[in-house]
Amino acid sequence: MLSLIKRTLLGNDIDGQLPARVQQAIQTQENQSEILIAWVQLFLVMVFATLYALSPKTFSADAMFAPVPYALASYLIFTLIRTAVAITRHLSWWFLSLSVIADMTLLMFLIWSFHIQYEQEPSFYLKAPTLLYVFIFIALRALRFDVRYVLLAGLSAALGWTVLLGYAVHSGNGMANITNDYVLYTMSHNILLGAEFDKIISILVVTFILALVIVRAKRLLINSVAQATAAEDLSRFFSPEIAEKITHSEGWIEPGTGQTREAAILHCDLQGFTRLSMEKPANEVITLLADYQARIVPIIQRNGGTIDKFLGDGILATFGAAVQTDHYSADCLRAMEEMMVETRNWAKEREAQGLEPQVIRFTAASGSILFGAVGDKSRLEYTVIGEPVNLAAKLDKHAKAEQAIALLTLQSYEEALAQGFTPSTQMEIRAARDVGGVTGLVDLVVLTEAD
Repeated sequence: MLSLIKRTLLGNDIDGQLPARVQQAIQTQENQSEILIAWVQLFLVMVFATLYALSPKTFSADAMFAPVPYALASYLIFTLIRTAVAITRHLSWWFLSLSVIADMTLLMFLIWSFHIQYEQEPSFYLKAPTLLYVFIFIALRALRFDVRYVLLAGLSAALGWTVLLGYAVHSGNGMANITNDYVLYTMSHNILLGAEFDKIISILVVTFILALVIVRAKRLLINSVAQATAAEDLSRFFSPEIAEKITHSEGWIEPGTGQTREAAILHCDLQGFTRLSMEKPANEVITLLADYQARIVPIIQRNGGTIDKFLGDGILATFGAAVQTDHYSADCLRAMEEMMVETRNWAKEREAQGLEPQVIRFTAASGSILFGAVGDKSRLEYTVIGEPVNLAAKLDKHAKAEQAIALLTLQSYEEALAQGFTPSTQMEIRAARDVGGVTGLVDLVVLTEAD
């Protein structure tokens, strides 16, 4: 335990073992905590000022001086500066440490001033209930989830009270006022050393317990931030729906688990990409592929689709598989229409730049599929299996034969109409009857741009 406290006091915590992006996320959380602490401090000083203004003053009018207003004013100015700095920039460790010490110095100064303000012996302030505020200031540092500042606050409070106790004992008749009689202690200005040591021990024990809580809470915070960062990273390598399914799974995902669903499968293919990848420089090929995917993927996701996988220049997307819906075919056709428009715009942009326009074909089929995890325990993948998946891929060659940008089965088209799909007025739909070569295929529907 001592080694743990030593490591945390020196800053050699598990933070240094984390990736930079996770540390940055934790730093952001700590900066937000500092802003919260600043507002709480501002609230506390306002409460102190209000209580002082409303409370009756029992000391005489000719008392030496009343330091409370000056101390509160000084602390208010410091708190306002701290709040402004916390909002506008990252607080350095020395400023945070100074803030902790300033809290305790203010409190101890106020307690010390009571015997002057009320014209009593120094032992008078040892019975001030204001000491209880040290626990507020110690707990306040827990908001940052940094054990170092909690320990600094607790040790400063214990040291401050020890100094006040020493001053009371060695000032005036302090030594003569020391007693072992608890009743006499409570009824007079006598000093019971055991009672004062109990206060110091209570401060240290509460600080130590709170420090242990902060260490545990910090680890939970780090794990939480790390998992949130991992989930964000997952959403870049998987579709958001799959990433959410993985991160929110109630149990361990095992291979071979799946569900039967009705879904639409969309296959996108960049025509002639294999030849182009052999003829063009690598950077130009990758740039073209990235531009193509950056245009198509958002359209699929915007219409409720999920990217199942990237197949080189191909994209396999599903509607109603990862997230079950009753309008999967309608969503798929809306995406196909929107992608046709985007394909035309992309071709015009490339021609304007003196580049060769690229042809993208979209094919789709719908029906019963299996959606689940395949692979082994060391490498899993969520995917779709079934006749519609194979059919959507095989239809690509029929799209070429029909010289169509988009092609789907008649079944999918009729399902889409039944699910509320309304064809765009800029699209002409015609039937291609009895196209052979695909098992079970009777009719196809070709979507072509109207003249």
